[in-house]
Amino acid sequence: MTDTNKTKKLTSYGDSGFSQFIRKAFNRHLGFDPDDYEKPVIGICNTKSEINRCHSHIQPLIEAIKKGVLLAGGIPLEFPTISLGEINTSPTTMLYRNLAAMDTEEMIRAQPIDGVVLIGGCDKVTPSQLMGAASADIPSIMITGGPMNNGEYEGRTLGACSDCRFFWQEYRGGEIDDNQIEEINEALAPTAGHCMVMGSASTMAVCSEAIGMMLPGGAAIPATENKRLNHAIETGKKIVELVEKELTPSKIITRKSLENGIRALMAVGGSTNAVIHLTAVAGRLGIELPLDLFDQLSRTTPFIANLRPAGQYQMEDFYRAGGTPAVLKELKPLLHLDELTVTGSPLRDSIDDANVPEVYRNIITRFDAPLHTEGGIAVLKGNLAPNGAVIKPKAASQELLKHSGRAVVFSSSQDLEKRIDDPELDISPDDILILQNTGPVGAPGMPEAGMLPIPNKLLKQGVRDMVRISDARMSGTAFGTVILHVAPESAVGGPIGLVKTGDFIELDVENRKLELLVSEEELEKRRSEWEAPVIEGRGYTKLYQECVLQADRGCDFDFLLAATKEKATTN
Repeated sequence: MTDTNKTKKLTSYGDSGFSQFIRKAFNRHLGFDPDDYEKPVIGICNTKSEINRCHSHIQPLIEAIKKGVLLAGGIPLEFPTISLGEINTSPTTMLYRNLAAMDTEEMIRAQPIDGVVLIGGCDKVTPSQLMGAASADIPSIMITGGPMNNGEYEGRTLGACSDCRFFWQEYRGGEIDDNQIEEINEALAPTAGHCMVMGSASTMAVCSEAIGMMLPGGAAIPATENKRLNHAIETGKKIVELVEKELTPSKIITRKSLENGIRALMAVGGSTNAVIHLTAVAGRLGIELPLDLFDQLSRTTPFIANLRPAGQYQMEDFYRAGGTPAVLKELKPLLHLDELTVTGSPLRDSIDDANVPEVYRNIITRFDAPLHTEGGIAVLKGNLAPNGAVIKPKAASQELLKHSGRAVVFSSSQDLEKRIDDPELDISPDDILILQNTGPVGAPGMPEAGMLPIPNKLLKQGVRDMVRISDARMSGTAFGTVILHVAPESAVGGPIGLVKTGDFIELDVENRKLELLVSEEELEKRRSEWEAPVIEGRGYTKLYQECVLQADRGCDFDFLLAATKEKATTN
């Protein structure tokens, strides 16, 4: 360390000597000797919250991290930041991801700490912490609270919240009754931890590990396993070492390590949300990750992790099969193995000892015998999405991946909720549902509304999937033939906002096309009649709507991006 704690980041009183004096007096309250603060001071970014149930259990992890820091000769000091829980945040946690990132960055910058442990878990917390830490750029390490254990109902394994969606749809369709849905509800989230399928929380943990910001194996350890406490202790030890080595996020999160993260995302069939989050993390370091890169890497990355919602198994099964290190070892021919990780060594050293027990080969397959030859996400472009849109083909109905249909348009989430189950709604299974004004600016906050409900009258006819297109997002736990992140969005004049009921749309996932079959002359006429919505929010929401970037650029604030230093390239 080049500065002592006595003089590091002093509170401004106009007298530095007084600032040191008062700091020394007030820092005695924890019982440490003033000289102890000359050791590496490690901040522990505490996101514990009882409202965010995915983080309600992390206090024992914090205590374990503190043990590790002390064992390694550092001084641990926890501090709070925003905690974002998907289920109890209105209108959507994505609205507040950037606020959480700003909170993380500013608290790291403002406080006299030498390194920081980031404790994430729920969907937007992990990426927000990575974004903040990348901008602050002091030694940092990521740890999550871990996934829940599997649920069970009448002999069937349950996964939150893929089965939340599946069974709710069956309930709406009249296939299960009130008593059954209540019994299922009781079993969906049986233990502490985040969702136990490969949703956004699990995906961002895997990506954090793959880009080198988490100790090996940390993504998959269940929240209830003793090994997670051991992982926390080792994380505490490691952050002290990172401080001593001055190994900061900008030395770990590089163009190449992000490409490793994208490869992992594609191999595990991860959440489409990770496309936005990885782009945002990269932007904090001046690295461009265009959507085309995600598609190029997906086309050349085998899908090898058989995990829901795109596969059959869940995170505790993934853990037993070897977790992220085992996936990365299978992907070795495609990875940048010399990239540094928080271990202090190259990625190759973190995965050399990984293996998949033969009994679990149905969970993580071999590189040369994949579940699918291509990865889990495809990027679509066309006159409906000039700047791109995304889809998870492996979680879609294969017969709908090439489809032409008539648009049935809903102008907002409120319009959708009002009309979707109207018995008089003119709709057939071959139609395409369009949801407008649910993007970053329009909603605001780009909620997870992209998995539009199937109209009730079609559910009762046995229909369980339709092509659905929006400028919204979708939970990583969701499924179906759902096209998301259409950019530009409706609210900024994107073509999706010009679609009218009765227009025809053509989808061709194999050829990555999404076309609105309306003449350019007609579209120009509609553009001339379009009016931008008036932003009427206040405070942070107003700031968000005025400064947020579009989905293809990570939905970060324009004023938080670093100057571009690196453009991503493929192998």
